[in-house]
Formats: sequence, C-alpha cells, structure tokens
Amino acid sequence: MSRILLHLRGIGLTFGGRPILGNAELAVAEGERVALVGRNGSGKSTLLKIAAGMVEADMVEADMVEADKGERWVQPGVTIRYLPQEPDLSAHATVLDYVAAGLGPADDPHRCTYLLRELGLTGDENPQRLSGGEIRRAAIARTLAPQPDVLLLDEPTNHLDLSAIEWLEAELKSLRSAFVLISHDRRFLQSLTNRTVWLDRGASRRLDRGFADFETWRDEVLAKEEAEQALLARRIEAEEHWMRYGVTARRKRNMRRVGLLASLRKERREHVGQQGAVRMAATSGDMSGKLVAQAKAVSKTFGERPIVADLDLLVMRGDRLGIAGPNGAGKTTLIKLLTGALDPDSGTIRLGANLQTVTLDQSRQSLDPGATLADVITDGRGNSVTVNGETRHVVSYMKDFLFPPDKARTPVRVLSGGERGRLILARELAKPSNLLILDEPTNDLDLETLDMLQEMLADYAGTILLVSHDRDFLDRVATSVLMAEGDGRWTEYAGGYSDMVAQRGAGVEAGKFKAEAARPSSSSAPKTEAPQARRKLSFKEKHALETLPATMKKLENEIGTLEAKLADAALFARDAKAFDQAASRLTAARGDLARAEEQWLELEMKREMLEG
Repeated sequence: MSRILLHLRGIGLTFGGRPILGNAELAVAEGERVALVGRNGSGKSTLLKIAAGMVEADMVEADMVEADKGERWVQPGVTIRYLPQEPDLSAHATVLDYVAAGLGPADDPHRCTYLLRELGLTGDENPQRLSGGEIRRAAIARTLAPQPDVLLLDEPTNHLDLSAIEWLEAELKSLRSAFVLISHDRRFLQSLTNRTVWLDRGASRRLDRGFADFETWRDEVLAKEEAEQALLARRIEAEEHWMRYGVTARRKRNMRRVGLLASLRKERREHVGQQGAVRMAATSGDMSGKLVAQAKAVSKTFGERPIVADLDLLVMRGDRLGIAGPNGAGKTTLIKLLTGALDPDSGTIRLGANLQTVTLDQSRQSLDPGATLADVITDGRGNSVTVNGETRHVVSYMKDFLFPPDKARTPVRVLSGGERGRLILARELAKPSNLLILDEPTNDLDLETLDMLQEMLADYAGTILLVSHDRDFLDRVATSVLMAEGDGRWTEYAGGYSDMVAQRGAGVEAGKFKAEAARPSSSSAPKTEAPQARRKLSFKEKHALETLPATMKKLENEIGTLEAKLADAALFARDAKAFDQAASRLTAARGDLARAEEQWLELEMKREMLEG
C-alpha cells in the first residue's frame, strides 16, 4: 500500500454563517493524481487551501470563515506546494526573484531558469508589467521548481493558451509528485488523474479511478440516491397509513411504530437534495440566408505584423467553426472581420442575408458591477423576459440558470466567476439569434453547466463561431477548426480539435510561446506602445475600444453619402464650392476611418494580449 502523504479528516467549514463543508475528507498517497471536482461554490478551492495550510491566515483577514471541525495531517518531511488562482507577485522585484523565493534549501536554483525559459519568460521581467497569462506562467514555474512531494493546483490552465496547456500537461506527466488538481478542462483532467474526489453538498466521495470514469460513476451514485429516496417515501406512506388505520391497544408496539415514523420523517427532512441542473435554450431568430460569411483573399496587418494573410473561407448556415491558436494570433480580430465589424486591408468579406448575431463574451466586461441580476437579464425593462416567444417572469427564468429567487436584486459585483458566467448566458441566450459568437465561453463554468451548454449548442439551429482553448469543448461542438499557422496564415480542418491534430500532425505547438522569451526585458523602461506596459487597459483605452466601432460605422456612412454626392456629374458645374467641400471632406473622412480602424485594431490586439 502506498504511503499517505497528506490527509484531511472530517473537515467542516462555514462562511458567513452558511455551511460550505460538512464532513469532507481528502487523502493523497504517493503516486496519486487526484481530480477534485464539484459544482461552483461547493468548496473545492477552500478545501485545497486547507490542504495547503492556508485557511487560518485567511480567517484572520476576512473574519468570515469559521473552522468548525476537522484535522489536517502531513507526513513528516513531505514538501507541499500550492498554486493559487490569483498569484501575488507584488513583493518581488523580478519574476526570477518570485520563482526562486519558492525554493527550499536543498532545491536546485537552475530549475527556476529552465522552467521560466520553457514557459516563455526570461526571469528579468518586472512583475508589475506582466499580462494575466505571464503571471500564471510565473506562478506555475514557482510551484513546479522545487519538485515537491505534493502539488496542489487550483485551475492551473486559467489564462493559458493551448500551447501552454499542452506543455503543462506533458510536464506534470513527467513529474514524480503526487498532486490534487482542480480544473474545468475535461481533457486535462482525463489525461492526468488516476483518482477522483467529488465534493457534493458539503461532503466528499472518493473514486479510486481517474476523471475519465467519474461522470458515469456520479450518475450511478445519484440514480441510487434517487431510488433510495423513493423507497423512503413509500415507507413513510406505509407508516402514515398504519397511523391512521392500524393503531391497536398494544401501546409498546404502537410507540415503536410511532418512533419509526418520526425517524423516517427526520431522515427525509434532513436529506439535502442534488442541486438542479441548468436548463438553457437559445432564443431562435429568423432563418438566415444559406451563406453566412465568405472571405476572399482577405488580409489584415497590425503595423509590420500580418494578422490575416490571403484568407479564403466560406461559412454556411448551420456550420460550427472553431478558431484555435496561441494568444495573440488574432482570433478575436478574425471574428471581427468575419462579422463585418472590421474592414480588411485587402480582399472582400461578403455577409449573408438576415443575420441576427449574439455574442457570448466571457470576459464579463459588459456587466455593470452595480446592476442587479434582474436588471442585467431584462436590460432594466421591467420584470419579464421573452424567450422563444414565451413571456416569463425574470425570477422564473433565473431558476433555469440556478439563481434562487432571493438573488434577483443581488448586485453583479458580489457574484462568483461561475455565477457571472451563468448570468451572461442567461442574458444573451434570451436574445433572438441565428449566429452565435462564442469567445472563450467555458471560463469559470462548472462541468455540469458546460454539459448543458454543449447540449444547447447541439440543438441550436443557427451558425456558431467559437474561440476556445478547451480541447474537449472544441471536439464536442466544432464541425471544423480554423487553425493559426503563423505569419497570418489560417487553415481550416474538418472535425473537432482532435481531428485537426490527426490531420495536421500537431496541435498548437507547445514550444511556440517560447519565442516570447527573446523579447526585451519588461523590467527596462517600456515603450508606450508595448502591449504589456500595463496589466489592463486604461479607462480611456477601454472607452475608445467600445466606442470606435460606432465611430467607424458613422464614417463609413458619411463616406458613402459623399461618394454618392460626388457621383453627380452636374454638381461641379452647378456648385463648384459644394463639390470642392465634398471632395475635401471625403478625403478627410477616409483618413479618419483609416486611423480609427488602426487604433481599434491596436487596442483590440492589446486587450487580447493583456487578457491572455
């Protein structure tokens, strides 16, 4: 039997008076690679913090956590390293300092440099100037560098593109460390784990097999529980019938039966049922034309860098086109081109007739933190929402997305990441559409919600454009994958991500992002145009990114009006001054449009790099 390295027993925990964990257990032995799974809010991250020995510090700071019971035991001499969802690098001058600070006295400092190089960093970067993806890579290097006995990894693939995910997967497979892994990435869990712990309604259940077998086992457990509850209901019904009609004069036996009925009722009353499933359906719009979008010899560059080069692509009604590639490849820009939100430098984009587009952008920037859930879903227009022609009260519709009625007036700012993801789904799916744009829709969604989203997309009658780093989601949804090949080249492959890999011979190459390590150090004085100069867009930049599309559309309309005016051959003879003014304004408007497009593209690329 393998030696136990870490053991949590009977863990009970309460947040703000609400029980999160009731009687949870987590044991990690040598060679075990544990998937820790459960719905959003089930306490996975909290249990991992307890395993890392961090909850006591959090209790002091937040004054909201009450450790009710439980015991944490660690094998003497065992080293543990924890990867948090939101690493803090602020106390360190360089990335290398941050990574090296996680080493023990006997650890090899050269491994820090090796891992940073593998992850596309030099170590000289200023932590204050890193993007979200670079922060995650630095934290991964710090966690892996000591080669600990136990790794505790909380959503390690967040902010990573496919190339980094596949590198991390290979690196974890090569380690001798045991680990506990929280992730919404099915492929990642299936590939790496050989044990599963399921947090459900405050308690833990253990499966001595990996995540690949979890969902079948979970369904069997829930079916058995449902059958047991049905049997309990029948027993209670039988005892209640006896109480009404079968009472006799034998007091001793009667009291035993009365006690039995009371205990059965108590068992049913204290049973905590499984949380309901998300019920979602997209509101269907009118049918679009057979052609949705056609690109012919389309090119777009950003400065000296080609984003799209000579692209030919045909999107027909009912297609599910997945778009894959490393961060910064221009996936979002490509979506803008295909939907007509951005004009190409050369080539033509032809859009189909009667398109009704809805975008699911899981960056959540469109959510007002001060707005309530009900206002977000109804756009502030009353208490009802129309879904597929049926008018429903907003509270009833919220229940389909697992929001209880008392959350209708809850502000967005207090919601978890998973709840915000479900809120965006609720808002956008209520809008009529025949073209869905899905930009990283899997962020922060639990596995059950992802299942329901996939089922909804399978039944969706319209067309889907999908940007995702989730290989399993691409496999389940996409009918073809448009892959970034570098230098602005894109190639379409039939099937999902796995089919693309089989045809291409490789996925998003794990080594591609290493080229970033050759760029100048972020610790030196940054150029004003550098995408990583800040960790987020300024308010002015964000405002410009949101308003520039309307400005470009206005300029396009003005240019069209001026061109039509100048097409009048008699205008010059009739009013030479008006002709000169129109011609001058047309030149200026074309220049304004070119500058607006260039500014929008620069900001969009900057946003994509920073969020990556």
